[in-house]
Amino acid sequence: MTAPTLQLPQRPRRPWAVVGWLVITAAAVLAFWSVDIAWERLADLPAEIVRYFGLMFAAPNWEKLPEALWQTWRSVEMAWVGTILGILLATPLSLLAARGFGPAWLRALLRGLFSLIRAVPEIIIAIVILSVTGLTPFTGALALAINGIGTLGKWGYEAVEAVPPGPIEAARAAGGSTAQVLRWGVWPQAEPAFWSFWLYRFEINVRSSAVLGLIGVGGIGDMLTSYTQYREWSTVGVLLIVVVIVTMLIDGASGAIRRRIMEGSRARVLR
Repeated sequence: MTAPTLQLPQRPRRPWAVVGWLVITAAAVLAFWSVDIAWERLADLPAEIVRYFGLMFAAPNWEKLPEALWQTWRSVEMAWVGTILGILLATPLSLLAARGFGPAWLRALLRGLFSLIRAVPEIIIAIVILSVTGLTPFTGALALAINGIGTLGKWGYEAVEAVPPGPIEAARAAGGSTAQVLRWGVWPQAEPAFWSFWLYRFEINVRSSAVLGLIGVGGIGDMLTSYTQYREWSTVGVLLIVVVIVTMLIDGASGAIRRRIMEGSRARVLR
């Protein structure tokens, strides 16, 4: 008696998926070819990059270093204030947007708000609110705070929903209110993730604060715009050096702190 032959199941056909990929590919190709690009000038790009690097970094104007450091400090202050305001606004909203802690209509409303905010760049938010606050660093801080609500809110409710259900069920079984469940069942487990998100958002805000300076709200970006318009490339070189070094230092310090926080969190879980 011969053994029955095994047949592999046929892979299900998905015609709509194929059609979708074809449409996306066609749209990408059309968008690429519709861009008005002078292709013949691409060959000159490497030489132009070398020329401008020479103008900026061959003989940097170090006399502008003190002013560059001061304006960079203002950008960091702008990023710090924006991060703190964003944390204060986004954290309670993210808890209400988490499944199991807010009504369905409120969750949908908050998640839609987070998505809407994330879709709008910080510079557009700053342009909208500067008619009220004027061209000041506080305008940039507010723009960073509002934009941070979108990202911190999303990261926050995802972190809450990823918490193991055991402590939450225990807190509810003990008769805890919603606030007590969040305090004792959710926060001890979600706190490392929140700290990591907050530090990462500060890194993002430091870089974004330089971009916000392009519209005149102060900081190193404002200084970069001014000297670039006047073609003072030796000063622009000094500004770029300061921006790169300060950003790398902040990113490195923040990354090390975030790693320590997450490693400490994993060690507590293993114990």
